[in-house]
Amino acid sequence: MKITLPDESIKELPKGVTGLDVAESIGPGLAKSAIAVSIDGIQKDLSDPINSDCSLSVITLDSEEGLEIMRHTIAAQVLALAIKNIYPDAKLAIGPTIENGFYYDFLTENTISTEDLPKIEKEMKKIIAGKSEIKKSFHNKKDATGIFKKISENYKVEIIKESDQIDEFQIYKNLDTDFIDLCRGPHLPSLSQIGVFKLTKVSGAYWKGDSSNEMLTRIYGTAWRNKKELDEYLTQLEEAEKRDHRRIGKDLDLFSIQEDAGGGLVFWHPKGSRIRSQIEQYWKTEHEKGGYEILYTPHIALDTLWQTSGHTDFYEESMYTPIEDENQSYRLKPMNCPFHVLIYKDKLRSYRDLPIRWAELGTVYRHEMTGALHGLMRVRGFTQDDAHIFCSEDQIESEISEILELAINMLNKFTFTEFEIHLATRPEKYVGSEAIWDKATAALIKALEEKNLSYELDAGGGAFYGPKIDIKIKDAIGRLWQCSTIQLDFNLPERFDMRYVGSDGKKYHPIMIHRALLGSVERFFGILVEHFAGKFPLWLAPVQVCVMPINQKQHDYADSVYKILKKNGLRVEIDLRNEKIGSKIRDHTLNKVPYMIVLGDREVCDEEITIRTQKGEDLGNMKVESFLKKLSEEISN
Repeated sequence: MKITLPDESIKELPKGVTGLDVAESIGPGLAKSAIAVSIDGIQKDLSDPINSDCSLSVITLDSEEGLEIMRHTIAAQVLALAIKNIYPDAKLAIGPTIENGFYYDFLTENTISTEDLPKIEKEMKKIIAGKSEIKKSFHNKKDATGIFKKISENYKVEIIKESDQIDEFQIYKNLDTDFIDLCRGPHLPSLSQIGVFKLTKVSGAYWKGDSSNEMLTRIYGTAWRNKKELDEYLTQLEEAEKRDHRRIGKDLDLFSIQEDAGGGLVFWHPKGSRIRSQIEQYWKTEHEKGGYEILYTPHIALDTLWQTSGHTDFYEESMYTPIEDENQSYRLKPMNCPFHVLIYKDKLRSYRDLPIRWAELGTVYRHEMTGALHGLMRVRGFTQDDAHIFCSEDQIESEISEILELAINMLNKFTFTEFEIHLATRPEKYVGSEAIWDKATAALIKALEEKNLSYELDAGGGAFYGPKIDIKIKDAIGRLWQCSTIQLDFNLPERFDMRYVGSDGKKYHPIMIHRALLGSVERFFGILVEHFAGKFPLWLAPVQVCVMPINQKQHDYADSVYKILKKNGLRVEIDLRNEKIGSKIRDHTLNKVPYMIVLGDREVCDEEITIRTQKGEDLGNMKVESFLKKLSEEISN
């Protein structure tokens, strides 16, 4: 049996060897640090037998895969056991990993709050100190069901019964106790390999995310290789809490979620609307410069349109139910793409028309569970910065290159300069020919390489209708956010029988490129609030300047300065309150106004202004004209 290693060397080993055997054949050091293996891209436990030729890599805790396996083991073998030890009546549900951590859902009659977390952590540390080995066994559906029925773990029984599997249900056992759990694995071979962890919060969660099911208790935690990594992450969490866009949005009066209108719907207040307007104006200007034309499309359409597009087949759970009107069914749109397709089909296109670039700030609606809603980051109605490009096969590479350039330039404008890029390739089930997939994927790779953009390959991660590029941005405190996506589509042009006449007079399907650069205006706005901690750069600030006279004697001069700034297009306020100047400065500093103009008798006499910054810097006196020039240069830069 041939086993191909990451360095392309080949090991000849007998059938039935385990991942641990392979690691030991490479070297004792690797065997000691190994925690799992990846066989043909699928993670397996070290104890799993290997019975055919394959590609294999050994997973250690130093890798991101290894860290995720450790987190999964903590959730399934440590947190779950601690819960059962402290709350014997608890019924276990699921315990997956999430970004930077894990959680476990369970049902118990006890009310559990954050005050209980130290007690649970103490029990978890006691379990880890035992350094128990973890052993896996395989069972068929009937036996696995019986095992969990016997210990009254009803949620595990339900998971097994609803599974399409017949056998190979994996049950992991802590060898120092009677504790078992059903899990897809892999797990650490021993609890001695666990690093450091901390439980972070408690919340409620419906079983299967369905509000008609029982409300479970969910405990979240984070885990890292060592204390340094944990401390760095906890510091990031503290900083993220300070930057929470929901709190800052309320403090600065930017937006609200009005429950009287229904959760997940955003109400933009005047100051938030000013920022949104600047974002959208910049977006439109850059797109028009990039050769895009702006579209506006309806908010609803006949249900038959979504059937043709395939949305009701693949996306119906996220769509709102149809609305009946005059014996016809309409749905709120979850996406803009079918509307752009209809405009394309309004007349026959020629190869001379291609590429066609259409963009729209289109508001779409998604059915989200209440528990999944989160400020501006997860809403039910949002505005996509959407665009679709219709081109021929030989235009794919140049169009992708231009999209990447536009995306990077726009994200740079908002001070995002660090990116993580993923290229997702053909999945097992796909539409279109292998030849066009290979050609399209090669075009994406070439465009990325020509821009000198490093990327990670997500093999098989493409949509069924085409490969894609995803761009994640890194914010001021190091968090990654998914924003830009570029997706090739061979499906919709065929579903809607879209055509263009080629130079040979024959009709061809165009290639459709879906792309969003900011993602959605609402979510991107939330990211910006947290990235800048509410201290927006001058070009975005809802109030750029506040004029503040010291007392009533300077009101007339203050009004004249205010009018000059207003006339020059600045977003300016004037504070004529009968308050001490120190109080005014403090209030507008808290409101994160970039510049404050302080006017006293001397400024009136000299026809000048005194400038203070939001950071507390005193820029001294200057003429209004000089200040306007300074602001103009700052906005331009």
